Amino acid sequence: MAFEQLSQTVSPPHAIAPDNGFDYDLAIVGGGIVGITLACALKNSGLRVALIEAKPYSVAAMKGQAYAVHMSSRLILSAIGVWDKILPGIETFHHVKLSDADRPNVVEFHPEDLGTEVIGYVAEHQALLTPLQEFLQECSNVEYLCPVEVVRTEFQSHGVKLTLNVSGKSQQICTRLLVAADGARSRIRQNAGIKTWGWQYWQSCIVAFVKPEKPHNNTAYEKFWSSGPFAILPLPGNRCRIVWTAPHAEAKALLELDDAQFLAELTRRYGTQMGELQLEGDRFMFPVQLMQSDRYVLPRLALVGDAAHCCHPVGGQGLNLGIRDAAALAEVLQTAARQGEDLGSLQVLKRYERWRKRENSVVLGFTDLLDRTFSNNYLPVAIARQFGLWVLRRVPIVKRSALQLMTGLGGRLPQITAIGDR
Repeated sequence: MAFEQLSQTVSPPHAIAPDNGFDYDLAIVGGGIVGITLACALKNSGLRVALIEAKPYSVAAMKGQAYAVHMSSRLILSAIGVWDKILPGIETFHHVKLSDADRPNVVEFHPEDLGTEVIGYVAEHQALLTPLQEFLQECSNVEYLCPVEVVRTEFQSHGVKLTLNVSGKSQQICTRLLVAADGARSRIRQNAGIKTWGWQYWQSCIVAFVKPEKPHNNTAYEKFWSSGPFAILPLPGNRCRIVWTAPHAEAKALLELDDAQFLAELTRRYGTQMGELQLEGDRFMFPVQLMQSDRYVLPRLALVGDAAHCCHPVGGQGLNLGIRDAAALAEVLQTAARQGEDLGSLQVLKRYERWRKRENSVVLGFTDLLDRTFSNNYLPVAIARQFGLWVLRRVPIVKRSALQLMTGLGGRLPQITAIGDR
């Protein structure tokens, strides 16, 4: 059955009953990478899952974004059984070069520092989402309702009633648990009254694709300028992704430059190590924020990914935190199901919150500290960060610990054999 036709399988309206009458064990709102990862991780769980996405199937995969994919995400996607489908369309990076602007004494990370074959990967949005969408067709316990919009959520003691807009018609489904994977502006979170805290940074981020004249040699760069971090990520076809953070006014001015002027400014930051640069596609700008939800769970509700938290793009942490959220929630739910517990109970969902909120807070704080430490010219801070870089270069245990934190291997990983089909 085609994905677009799956919306026709939505059950007719009926009331929620305490022990029966549920259409699904859980409904996931948001068919982006995090939401679909959660659905795929539940393939062999025996749970009935609805994945609800408002955008048409083809549109959802066309987002012009690219991500660093950490080793922790690779382990999770491998355990689910989808990694071999993803790997041919993405690029590995074997080296990371971290520097304070163009100052000498660059910190270099190599696979042996982590004890792995590579340090990480870089993937465009479609290269991740499309294999996950294809894998979803093998998940007989998952119904992909797309394009379907959630109009209303009604929480009751034993479940949640969702009112859906399906091709202009109103339908209702009933689920034991609702999972919000609908992004930083999550309507599900807002409608549930969950508050958030955080701040907008004084910076915006410009992203663009470039093709350098010389090979990128599978090397990722992170240059910390006083105006903000500047990252270069390698992609297939000897292309690179630029993630350029700058104060709002400066970023807006850069975005308004013509291509030739922008490339001239870019080369000043990028350097000449890869020769002449060519722009590919459009440039985009977005504001940078830190956001943490007061709660990740309520009775019958769990938040994952950007619906729960957002962080500064330095280090490429955002998507990877969301993938770990999805894997952790999958493990908690499967364990609860095997023990005959109520999936939507606060007792069960608190296990997920205690696990992920603490670890996410550490990473949010780490990215905030990196940005504030390097994005200024205050002399005492400049001296402190130079000392910090010296320690990273000279003390192997510190270097390894920092790399484990940056690649997601420093926290609690889900039990890989517990999530999905190996």
